[in-house]
Amino acid sequence: MAVTRRQKEVLDFISGFVQRNGYSPSFEEIAHGLNLRSLATVHKHITNLQQKGLLQRAHNRSRSIDILPPRAKARPVDRLPLVGRIAAGLPLEGVETSESISLSDIVGSREVFALQVRGDSMRDEHIVDGDYVFVERVAAAHEGDIVVALVRGAETTLKRYYLEGSLVRLQPSNMEMDPIYVPAAQVAIQGRVLGVMRKY
Repeated sequence: MAVTRRQKEVLDFISGFVQRNGYSPSFEEIAHGLNLRSLATVHKHITNLQQKGLLQRAHNRSRSIDILPPRAKARPVDRLPLVGRIAAGLPLEGVETSESISLSDIVGSREVFALQVRGDSMRDEHIVDGDYVFVERVAAAHEGDIVVALVRGAETTLKRYYLEGSLVRLQPSNMEMDPIYVPAAQVAIQGRVLGVMRKY
């Protein structure tokens, strides 16, 4: 989808900022970097780029602007009919809908791989042994993300990520397990979890 010259400048600024700093810029930093006087103008450009599928932003997190690869790279995925909702508490009236759901609703056009989980360190996130996690391939993480981390160049683990000074805390979601503390230089983020699938 075509972008304006200014939108291209916003994309290029965000991309360069992330490469230099390892995290996305704030609206104020984008405005300052592009000599824009109004944060509303920045918000308008970000919103338009989101609608064009070039950016993704989490509204419950600061510094959460992610550049998405072009939609043309997306692979076709089979869809399943979403025939309604099911109660896990009191019964609901069954009403069929004409909606559908597919893997692409979770992964979009991002570069994603799947891993089968071994162990119960993330059970309080309802991720248990034998589950499959869908992981977006990224090299940087936000505080609290569930990540695939390569530790000391040898072992990979699935944990929540927290940066604490010069250390990274890899936090299990299991009250019986202790966090893992590793020097930040010895942790490489390989991806962040987008979803989980379980087979019975």
